[in-house]
Amino acid sequence: MRNSLRPRLRGLTLCAFSLAVVVMPGGHSIAAPAPPAAEAGSIEFAQRYYALQHGGITRAANTAITCRKPVAARAVSCPSARGGEAAANNDFDMGYVDVDKDPNTYNSSRGEVRLPPGSRVSYARLYWGGNLRVGEQKPPGDNGKALIAEPGGSYKHVKADTLIGHRTADGADAFQASADVTPLVESGGEGLYTVAQVNVAMGHSKAGAWGGWTLVVAYENEGAPLRHLTVWDGFDSFDADRPGHAIRLRGMPVPARAKGSVGMVAYNGDRGTAGDTLTVSTDRSRPVRLSDPANPARDVMNSTISEPGRRIARTPAYANTLGYDSDIFRLDGALKADREGLLIRLASQRESAWAGVLFAAVDAKR
Repeated sequence: MRNSLRPRLRGLTLCAFSLAVVVMPGGHSIAAPAPPAAEAGSIEFAQRYYALQHGGITRAANTAITCRKPVAARAVSCPSARGGEAAANNDFDMGYVDVDKDPNTYNSSRGEVRLPPGSRVSYARLYWGGNLRVGEQKPPGDNGKALIAEPGGSYKHVKADTLIGHRTADGADAFQASADVTPLVESGGEGLYTVAQVNVAMGHSKAGAWGGWTLVVAYENEGAPLRHLTVWDGFDSFDADRPGHAIRLRGMPVPARAKGSVGMVAYNGDRGTAGDTLTVSTDRSRPVRLSDPANPARDVMNSTISEPGRRIARTPAYANTLGYDSDIFRLDGALKADREGLLIRLASQRESAWAGVLFAAVDAKR
């Protein structure tokens, strides 16, 4: 059984659009150039994509920035921080990650899209974002631009095709942009994708330097269970005074003991600062805290790029990304049936953070 729907765009939340531009080898574009997308200080979470089909959701991700040297007396060494020790990005002088050896880019990193055999890409969206103001101030006019290269390919220019989140708060100047890159991933298939020129600032400040990218990919595979596949995105900050966000993933009835996965993208979570949680529930089920060995239940925004049960290739593969989280968690069947869909709550009691993306692949029947 398959019932795939077209990606659902926000209704009233989106007040300006520009077309995604992906320049293919030889100069061919899959869409005409358009003016830069408009920006908003906060964007309510809304459904970006939904399908009911046999398949799942995967993603590639990496950071765009890392530490150069500690500047706080309490800070661990950079090798220790990158290796996974507790560390906060505002304790370091931060510099760009740049793996492509291209003199025309100042940051670049790679992450792997891995698909089960026999899969077909249904939808792919690239998200990128970070802090524009640290030791330097990056121009917001570049927020909606990035570069992406498929496995073995050359860079293609990407422009945001929807409203960009951009807000100055808590000493940071934060943004998130995104674009539909489905044709690129359909043709590129699985492997290492490279993303460059993410508009984040380096240096040191009380707010810290952080940023990265995530490529979310929904796929169809007849050998997989029938699942609700959904991607939601938005942009807003939260902290002890604004304790969190609760997002109802409507339109996907949850059967009893449903299994699957839930993913998130968040910014500026520090490893070792307890008090941030990710919970799922239904109207008939008590909240269940999502956690795993890489993400403690009370430190879920802990600067990780993780997925249960397998290692996904990245370059660089830092265990602590110093302020960028792109994680997938397993749903273990603890929820009761509910026709209203999952309620997901992301909260922080001690640190300022930004929420950007939620995605889920949940069994449609048991």
